[in-house]
Amino acid sequence: MIATMSTPQPSLDGLRIERSAKPETAKSSRRVVLALLAVALVAGVVVAVWLTRPNVVAVRTVVARAVTNAAGEHTVLNASGYVTARRAATVSSKVTGKVTEVLVEEGMKVAEGQILARLDDTNVKASLALARAQSTSATAALEEIRVRLKEAEQELQRQTDLQKSRVAPVSDYDHAFAAAAAFRARLAQQQADVAVAENNVAVWQQQFDDTVIHAPFAGIVTSKNAQPGEMISPMSAGGFTRTGICTIVDMESREVEIDVNESYINRVEPGQPVECTLDAYPDWKIPCRVIAIIPTADRNKSTVKVRVGFDKLDPRILPEMSVKVAFRGTVTAAGAAARPGVLVPKAAVQQRDGHDSVLVVQSGRVERRAVTVGDANATESLLLAGVSAGERVVVDAPKELTDGATVKEIGP
Repeated sequence: MIATMSTPQPSLDGLRIERSAKPETAKSSRRVVLALLAVALVAGVVVAVWLTRPNVVAVRTVVARAVTNAAGEHTVLNASGYVTARRAATVSSKVTGKVTEVLVEEGMKVAEGQILARLDDTNVKASLALARAQSTSATAALEEIRVRLKEAEQELQRQTDLQKSRVAPVSDYDHAFAAAAAFRARLAQQQADVAVAENNVAVWQQQFDDTVIHAPFAGIVTSKNAQPGEMISPMSAGGFTRTGICTIVDMESREVEIDVNESYINRVEPGQPVECTLDAYPDWKIPCRVIAIIPTADRNKSTVKVRVGFDKLDPRILPEMSVKVAFRGTVTAAGAAARPGVLVPKAAVQQRDGHDSVLVVQSGRVERRAVTVGDANATESLLLAGVSAGERVVVDAPKELTDGATVKEIGP
């Protein structure tokens, strides 16, 4: 019997799925999720660091430098004042009248005695003509009386001769004597009347001359205050009456008037050199000298007035200009070496709560310090306390910059 091989029969175990191992796709998905979580975590950290970073402000800084002085002239006092004209006048008329002509304009140069304006002279001219006629009449009457007096004196002489010869009666002599005396009295009276008439002519002539207004001195017209047709008077007479024709300034009399605090007046003396700086020309240093110290103080302001004259006048110097004044004084070598303080730009000093302060940069942050300001000029300030030489201070600090803020220096 031939043995035959039998094939295995299919069973249910062959259809079973093995669950022990996970598919490869599941592993890949987990890796993607973990990577996304890591990226999100890093992004969150970066955003948090970005949001919490300090706000860095770029500032311009300079180094405070020590004052290196040598013996010589130095500023002992700083003050401010105004350019004034020692000789200035608002020209008016001596009489009240209507302006008929104004011959000047602002900025015009005038000479002493030059005609500035004319007033209406119609009434004055008529009165002057009447006074002259009266004077002429009085002079003519005086001549008549002189003739009459000569005749009376001749008659008196004849009567005197007849009286000596005892020919004429005494009454005729007395009559001739009285007539001669009367004419002498009338002659004296008429001479007085002529003098009165002449003085009356002089009065009206002066009033006529007063209708023409002249410049009292040479100068420049700075303002024109009246126009033709307006009334002018030497005193205020109402809202429609002017009190001046124009204002004239003698430009050769320009000087500086300064109110110096009485606590520092001991630093000023006559003849002291002064350096003036006009606000209009801050880079122009004008040499000057102290003319006089007015020997009285203003009790309301506790100041003493000081007059300063220019060594050389310049057309750019105009009356009423504001000026900064630096009084110069001699400092010895010992005094110069002992002088404390550092120099910083004037723009570095700020006013906070009524006190001077500066911002000093240290380790990338700013520190506000109160300072004591000494001398100052147009560009720099001398700090006597609060800042040491070599420290860096902020110039033109932004308003939002506060104490302790982080900054980035960009140099001068």
